[in-house]
Amino acid sequence: QVQLVESGGGLVQAGGSLRLSCAGSGRTLGSYGMGWFRQAPGKEREFVAAISLSGSTTYYADSVKGRFTISRDNAKNTVYLQMNSLKPEDTAGYFCAAKVGYRGSSYYLSNYDYWGQGTQVTVSS
Repeated sequence: QVQLVESGGGLVQAGGSLRLSCAGSGRTLGSYGMGWFRQAPGKEREFVAAISLSGSTTYYADSVKGRFTISRDNAKNTVYLQMNSLKPEDTAGYFCAAKVGYRGSSYYLSNYDYWGQGTQVTVSS
């Protein structure tokens, strides 16, 4: 098992930047593919970004490609989401998730085994 705790959310103006962190405990995050998802009020939780176990491969939703960067530091047992050029439509709760091994697509919520509690990102215009 692994526990995930997100941090780094907050209020930022459009065009600004935030870096979210996802700290793992219980088991090393190196055993998991990691993903970030977000959920805005009244909307379904959607895929944002994912990274392979070693960090060699990354995936991004079209809506954030070129603006967000997912990375991981397995020595620190932490995954990051660097968010630049933020837009009001990026406003959402952001959730970190862990997927066991290489099984299943990183795009689907159902393939993830563990979730953090979320951190709120609010982007003002």
